[in-house]
Amino acid sequence: MPRVGCAVKLQRPAVSVYTVPTDAPEADGTLSWDTTTIVVAEVTAGPSTGTGWTYGPAAIAEVLDEQLGPVVTGLDAFDIPAAHDAMCRAMRDTGRAGLVSRAISAVDLALWDLKARLLEVPLARLLGLARETVPVYGSGGFTTYHDTHLAAQLGGWVHGQGIPRVKIKIGEDWGRAVSRDLSRVRSARQVIGARAELYVDANGAYNRKQAVRVGRVLSDHGVGLFEEPVSSDDLTGLRMARDALVCDVAAGEYGYDLPYFARMTAAGAVDCLQVDATRCGGLTEFLRAAALAQAHGLEISAHCAPHAHAAVAASVPNLRHIEWFHDHVRIESMFFDGALDPTGGAVRPTAGVGHGLTLRTEDIKDYRTG
Repeated sequence: MPRVGCAVKLQRPAVSVYTVPTDAPEADGTLSWDTTTIVVAEVTAGPSTGTGWTYGPAAIAEVLDEQLGPVVTGLDAFDIPAAHDAMCRAMRDTGRAGLVSRAISAVDLALWDLKARLLEVPLARLLGLARETVPVYGSGGFTTYHDTHLAAQLGGWVHGQGIPRVKIKIGEDWGRAVSRDLSRVRSARQVIGARAELYVDANGAYNRKQAVRVGRVLSDHGVGLFEEPVSSDDLTGLRMARDALVCDVAAGEYGYDLPYFARMTAAGAVDCLQVDATRCGGLTEFLRAAALAQAHGLEISAHCAPHAHAAVAASVPNLRHIEWFHDHVRIESMFFDGALDPTGGAVRPTAGVGHGLTLRTEDIKDYRTG
């Protein structure tokens, strides 16, 4: 362990890109895909290396390597706020949202993992626990799944692993298949039973009044959370849906900086604020967004990339749950030793040092594309 008070200088981050085929065609209300790309950042200081990652286009790696790498090189590994601020300032003219924020997120995640490893403590302990275990919900139910596939996935979570909350995609074909949407909701409820929580995600595919009409039918099937009933850019529409519906309205996954979350909370647009540490600027910005939500009386939900969120989620008092997203769970379980077990509906992120994950570099080399 480095002596307290001694600077430990960051080396230039190493960047790698991997592309993984999905195990079946996947789609939501607005997009379809058959591969997922993960961009990994590894940052070394002293005897330790921290690992962070994000999901998105391979171009993120170029931003990270060419523009962010020189900015953090030589900074003190313990001064994460300084490194985060330096990255944000350096990208002011380039623009923060999108690829840039994802690149910042990957480095920030790596820096927090590195700091915990240098101090030889679990990241969750470094951040400080609000809870020992973190609730998760199973997320998948893609619009491309046939009924048998949907039933197998949902049943596996609820009846196989004991996860008492699940989410499926609706809004198929930009809201042009409402009858099938509702049929799939009915099927999902039948599979999971009356006691499990059921959530839906339209990915912004509906228009305002359509979302309200659909939402009122969803209540008949006990749907407790309606994610992005309209576009997350339509704060007025989100507020309209929130005011009109019994179920909670959630959004926020496209938040790339703190002002985004400030606008969403100030508008009264959501009941549950979603925050994604692999997009918003890493754990540093995740914690700020969580505090902002708490000041507005809101809970937060960690969006996707569950292993990137487990430690920080345990430190947030106003956390509702983590999204145990099928696509990312599959990749993170393939790519890392130390993957968590959600059996019983929660994970415990206090084992090992750092975030507890080790990249299986040799085992995943065939997926490397950059």
